[in-house]
Amino acid sequence: MPAKHTQQKRLSIGIVGGGIGGVAFAVALSRDSGLDVQLFEAAPQFSEIGAGVSFGPNAVKAIQLLGLEYAYQRIADSSPAPFVDVWFEWRRGIDDTYLTASLAPGVGQSSVHRADFLDAIVANLPEGIAHFGKRCVEVKQNSDNATAYFDDGTHFTGDVIIGFDGIKSVVRRHVLPPEQYGEINPFWSGTYAYRGMIPTDQLEAALEAKGREKRLALVPQMYLGKDRHILTFPVKQSQLINVVAFITDRSTPNPKLPEGAGWVQPVPQAEMLKVFEGWSSACQAILECIPEPTRWALHELPELARYHRDRVLIVGDAAHALVPHQGAGAGQALEDAYVLASLLADASCDLHNVSDVLATFEQVRHARTCKVQRTSHEAGDVYEYAGVGIGADEAKLIENLEKRFEWLWNHDPHDDVIAARQRLAVL
Repeated sequence: MPAKHTQQKRLSIGIVGGGIGGVAFAVALSRDSGLDVQLFEAAPQFSEIGAGVSFGPNAVKAIQLLGLEYAYQRIADSSPAPFVDVWFEWRRGIDDTYLTASLAPGVGQSSVHRADFLDAIVANLPEGIAHFGKRCVEVKQNSDNATAYFDDGTHFTGDVIIGFDGIKSVVRRHVLPPEQYGEINPFWSGTYAYRGMIPTDQLEAALEAKGREKRLALVPQMYLGKDRHILTFPVKQSQLINVVAFITDRSTPNPKLPEGAGWVQPVPQAEMLKVFEGWSSACQAILECIPEPTRWALHELPELARYHRDRVLIVGDAAHALVPHQGAGAGQALEDAYVLASLLADASCDLHNVSDVLATFEQVRHARTCKVQRTSHEAGDVYEYAGVGIGADEAKLIENLEKRFEWLWNHDPHDDVIAARQRLAVL
């Protein structure tokens, strides 16, 4: 593929990876006629794996700022009245006792089916930007441009390459060369997540049959226990309930997956039921409704020293993949997309100073994204009675759960844009 430089374009940008973050970023950039934007996706079409994804108030703010609010609100789920502000209700896993609720005023548990959300964003992407069957195998750069090479023998050369290519990122190798930084690989968090989707009416009937309120199906729930927890929230306009049941191996500091084990595999229902043997009637009702669970080995990245190298930048899961315990991964990718698109679309950004712009993006985002990684892992500990200084002490647990998300949620990504512009102004 030839270089895309054309006289009238201020900047040419190659995006590697067409997940939620990459597509949202491409949509935002495509509104600026001064930018040449090309997106490269390895799969034959846009597609998302996984089921439900939830967004905190900060992520919903990023969606609004990206101009995707209408697309999102059309498909987003929320809790029924009077529980609209509930992010999760927290319960004791062995007997369903209510402990407390975490409230996200005005947003609550805002969730979507991943594939539906990606489709909704893709509908805003102009023709001719997305290219499929383009698996990136290498990135190179010189003082003038950067090039992404694909496994079909083609390549793209532009002013910058942005790696939105996920936890198994190839672009990351270029930004953090192994000879300088060592091999950086995703590591298993020690947690397995059993996943399933249940038709809402089926779960309501199963809960009632066990003497539990059917509202436990539609109001997001988190059932807590030692080394285990279960969460439920509605998706697909509340037609389905997304269920994730977690178990963590804390027997060693650095647990390892069995050699050759896949990250995602189907398992028998009996395995999942055994893990939660002795848990409450609501938990049994939920798990018994999942005849064919899949088991996900949850991986994360270590906190990286940097995200940027001259004309190349990694963002989203490529830079700061994390475990899902704060519902924050997609939100961080969307914050990245908004902040970076705002800086690149600024009329003062051109091929001469774009490397400074990417460096400044890293400066304003790095501490926050690392903290989200760290606290997401810690949240899983808290839910599973392994939080430092908290353990199984319910008074401390309740106090922590009521407050721990405020710093994450009360962040306006536009503040990052303002901070970056202030830094760039003095360069």
